[in-house]
Amino acid sequence: MAEDDGIVWVEPRMRGLIPLDERFRISRGLRKALRKEPFEIRFNTAFRKVMLGCAERDETWIDGVILESYCHLHELGHAHSVECWDEDGLQGGLYGVAIGKVFCGESMFSKKTDASKIALVALVERLRENSFQILDTQWMTDHLRTFGGFEIPQEEYLKALAGCLS
Repeated sequence: MAEDDGIVWVEPRMRGLIPLDERFRISRGLRKALRKEPFEIRFNTAFRKVMLGCAERDETWIDGVILESYCHLHELGHAHSVECWDEDGLQGGLYGVAIGKVFCGESMFSKKTDASKIALVALVERLRENSFQILDTQWMTDHLRTFGGFEIPQEEYLKALAGCLS
């Protein structure tokens, strides 16, 4: 993460995860929104724009060095974006890094209602299709808990991670 004195490595003692099995929850309201198909879902067509959307807030950990580093990871095929588009353009999305059978979600943003949530649902579907085992969110928030998000201790996370990378 970018901080005033440079780039710092953060490793939470409790790791946030989104389940990729039947524990993943979609609220009734979001199911209703999904049926209306308000957005065209795209993958990896506007990676930099998604990152800039995620950085567009009062406080952000995304500075120029982080932006360029992740864009380079994207060019190498390791970082990916999920995007929600409509007739007005990019309305929300998320990005992260895939390695082995793990996707580490980094950030998400939304300009229109439900855009980031719909991007998350699309990501979970894609990860399931490709037999991913972990969707890592680093930190757990009340928002992510509504999807079934949970936390595990760092030691347990590292064991699970090792199994997904071997």
